[in-house]
Amino acid sequence: MTTYHVRRTLPLRVEAVRQFRRRRTLVAFAILLVLPWVLVAAFKLGGDPGRPDGLPSLVDTATSSALNFALFALFVSTGFLLVVAVALFCGDTVASEANWSSLRYLLAAPVPRARLLRQKLIVALSYAVVAVVSLPLMSLVAGTAGFGWGAVELPTGGTVPVSTALGRMAIIVGYSLVAQLVVAALAFLLSVTTDSPLGAVGGAVGLVIVSNILDAVTALGSWRDFLPTHWMYSWMDALQPQIQWAGMAKGTAVSVAYAVVLFALAFRRFRTRDIVS
Repeated sequence: MTTYHVRRTLPLRVEAVRQFRRRRTLVAFAILLVLPWVLVAAFKLGGDPGRPDGLPSLVDTATSSALNFALFALFVSTGFLLVVAVALFCGDTVASEANWSSLRYLLAAPVPRARLLRQKLIVALSYAVVAVVSLPLMSLVAGTAGFGWGAVELPTGGTVPVSTALGRMAIIVGYSLVAQLVVAALAFLLSVTTDSPLGAVGGAVGLVIVSNILDAVTALGSWRDFLPTHWMYSWMDALQPQIQWAGMAKGTAVSVAYAVVLFALAFRRFRTRDIVS
């Protein structure tokens, strides 16, 4: 006779395999892994990047080395592609179960609601982390094949040796993960609120779009500091000759604060929600 134990219900391995087999997971990773090679091909076909406005930017140094290329790929992906990937993994996880009418069967296993939500959140966040990390890693591979290995050329002038640049790259990727927490948290909250995966993912992406629009309204002044996307690109402060930590510290505080509140609301909402599908 098998004894029932709460800790044995819905193991992380089982949930990870279930989510990995979904088509959206494979498509999302395929896009993230193919994009760097598409960018390399674009640079090879288009030649060296120009500087039409006379202002230095990451695109000007993108072909200098693999590390420069990885920074450029991360820059062009932070505001939308990575947002969509994170929102997809965290927004689809519960809503898709409700949409397929399988959520109530999971709870009837019986899997306690808090455990079910926790297991799904851990796996969803894990896939989101892998998604965000996989882009710069594949960009390093593609950049090495296309442009070779070498020191990082800063857009503002000067270079950073490879040993130092790798440490800064780790800081940049780490901050990018923290900055995406608010997207993950909102997508997860919407996932436990609606039965529509598209609505959950679209709602989180819509938040980023609206936040970016409001951030462009300079009349808001210091109120923009509280927008969830205002500090999303603060990782570029790590590309200064001396790392500037103020922006990343503020961005971390804002993102973590939003995430804690939204995750708490998600667990509270799911605890009292009527599961009919």
